[in-house]
Amino acid sequence: MKKLNILFLSLALAFVASCSSTKEEQLNPSAETLYNQAYEQLQQTSYKKAAQTFEKVELEHPYSKWAVKAKLMGAYAYYKNGDYDDAVISIDRFIKYHPGNKDIAYAYYMKAICYYDQISDVTKDQSNTARAMVALEQVIIRFPGTPYAQDASMKIALTNDHLAGKEMEVGRYYLGQKNYLSSLNRFSTVVNNYQTTSHIEEALYRQVELYTLLGLNGEAAKAYRVLEYNYPKSTWTMQAVKIINHQQD
Repeated sequence: MKKLNILFLSLALAFVASCSSTKEEQLNPSAETLYNQAYEQLQQTSYKKAAQTFEKVELEHPYSKWAVKAKLMGAYAYYKNGDYDDAVISIDRFIKYHPGNKDIAYAYYMKAICYYDQISDVTKDQSNTARAMVALEQVIIRFPGTPYAQDASMKIALTNDHLAGKEMEVGRYYLGQKNYLSSLNRFSTVVNNYQTTSHIEEALYRQVELYTLLGLNGEAAKAYRVLEYNYPKSTWTMQAVKIINHQQD
């Protein structure tokens, strides 16, 4: 995620180069020293170790300014390591205790990306897709006009497409089982809730098909008119017209 990496740089500016330390400092490192150690580990792609060191800053120096920065940096380290659940836990903790922090928009955005990066193929469970949608919408609502909101808006389109794709997959399964009413409900969900996705043409066609199978020719004709008006040259429209013509024979 290039954008997340770029936005991370503003947080990384808090890093201060370490100087030679005393023996006491090595045994009882300051918050700043621990923070710098964690940052170096992050730079070396030792993400898990970096996350643990950032957490150490919080645990050993909870009231320092570095502890606040470490919460979000630790979340980023977990994210880079693919430990999305741990990243979200860290982010939620940051949001809860620092709602007025200057980096709060970034925190909400990072949480959305943690879910977004876990969006899977439509044949699999889409719970993370649904979570990504909610989190992306939160970014847009809370921080309108920001780069975070702009990027979230673009990602919502893919998220919607995945959610619609899952409805289509289940609808086709029910259709294959000749469970026509359940199948129709799934395709109608796509027509009603996901009209801007790539699945809308087939969903409208399936309405024509299923209404006909259920003997609801009037409803089939309505669905066909919507399909034909919006997608006159679609292959799904050409298939639908055959069903309508067959009704009239």
